[in-house]
Amino acid sequence: MRKYVYMLLAIAAMTFLMAGCSGHSESQQSGKPKKDITVRMMADPDFLDPHKATASLTFQMMLNVFEGLVNPAPNGGIEPGVAKSYKMSEDGLTYTFKLRPGIKFHNGDPVTVQDVEYSFDRLTGKSTGQPLSSSLAAIIKSVTAPDDQTIVIKLKKPYSPFLTELTAVDAAILDKKNDAKQNTHPIGTGPFKFVEYKPENKLVLEKFDDYWKKGVPYLNKVTFSYQPDDDAAFMSLKSGNLDLTSVPAHKVDEIKNAFNIIPQNSNAVFLMGFNNAKKPFNDVRVRQAINDVVNKQDIIDAAFSGHGSKLGSHMSPAMGKYFDKSTVGDYQPNVKKAKQLLKAAGYSNGFSMTITVSSHSPVYSEAAQVIVEELKQIGIHAKINVIEWAKWLDDVYKQKDYEATIIDFTGKLSPFDTLSQYRSNDPENMMNFSDEKFDTLMSQILNESSEDKRVALYKQAQEELSQQAPAVFICDYQTEWALNKQFTGFTKYPIYYLDLAHIKPAK
Repeated sequence: MRKYVYMLLAIAAMTFLMAGCSGHSESQQSGKPKKDITVRMMADPDFLDPHKATASLTFQMMLNVFEGLVNPAPNGGIEPGVAKSYKMSEDGLTYTFKLRPGIKFHNGDPVTVQDVEYSFDRLTGKSTGQPLSSSLAAIIKSVTAPDDQTIVIKLKKPYSPFLTELTAVDAAILDKKNDAKQNTHPIGTGPFKFVEYKPENKLVLEKFDDYWKKGVPYLNKVTFSYQPDDDAAFMSLKSGNLDLTSVPAHKVDEIKNAFNIIPQNSNAVFLMGFNNAKKPFNDVRVRQAINDVVNKQDIIDAAFSGHGSKLGSHMSPAMGKYFDKSTVGDYQPNVKKAKQLLKAAGYSNGFSMTITVSSHSPVYSEAAQVIVEELKQIGIHAKINVIEWAKWLDDVYKQKDYEATIIDFTGKLSPFDTLSQYRSNDPENMMNFSDEKFDTLMSQILNESSEDKRVALYKQAQEELSQQAPAVFICDYQTEWALNKQFTGFTKYPIYYLDLAHIKPAK
């Protein structure tokens, strides 16, 4: 990989010089509106099949290809997608959807109720016994089609965030006829259709002319270019080989006059998570001690050039009324207190540990380096293990074979989904966290019909996470996007989604 990165740097530098540092593309020079866009991709998608994908980077790209019965809305809510309308029964157990008339898949096939049934059958494992979504399998009782335009989903029990789990992030609607090729030639209903994917090179999408939402997309072609190195990507942006990428905050001033700079709150949770099932992290006092010695502002300054909001639990201020700001001050750098907690836990002389991070972004290593130095104050000797993104997904996220890791969890539309990964029995509980009080609070949320009471329960759940410290909850960072001035229409979402349907040539 190192050799490949060096090659990228050399190629980017050469291209930059050949372009004369102008950043002007052929279309800019010819005066024709630019209808193709090239977007930086930091890492490969884990799966093209949306029912198998878990990586946020995958959905950032592929939500342009797939849709659910509902779609994410820029304001953080949902709006109709494959379904033109929906309604819920008074008891919260039955949801009825009316399919959008005339909607088509990218291969021209009409979307039928059989396709919707197939998609949910696949997700819940009804036919196979092997669900691709354990959360939907746990709550969906049945999916039926009383007629050729209607889908009825019945739940086993009330589940307040159900609608937010019907976007393409969790429940993309797929073409039943494409069953054998869902991961090699994906077909959806979104504004762009899949063309090709070359690992560690590019992913190409093209405009879907029969998209149901008239007037979009404006672009003809989208190329996601694989460029894992920030410096190489920055040079590619300046040379005109990239049109859209995030840029380090400290480099914004260098390009702010040549590009549209768009700041976006990420609604992310950047954290150092512990494997709560492994010693010594199975002791809450050890986890609290580490929280007491880590200076979050130092990490924000080192990894994000100061552009981040401190967190106290697994929720960002972007979640509005659900966010419990009182937890932010629960831990302040206090070496004396941290040493006392370690002594009480039986680690007066500290211990050794490994922080495993992915190589797909330098922020993880930068944060780890700060933490390593700060842990030395209480006798903890940490080393950093940097591995490839695919290996991180397998070893850390899936196999849970790690001691500590640094990662960012991207925003969800539902506050329940944001916190649910800490439930003892949740399959996404990669930190092996188990707390009876937290589990009880989350169960109460599911059955509580009052929104005000749910808000209070969410805050109690955040307070419990803060006290039990399954992780060091560090910050929600701000992303600085740089967009070629030939384009406009960048739309912000509180989830990891680059909506390219509304990007259009600037007048």
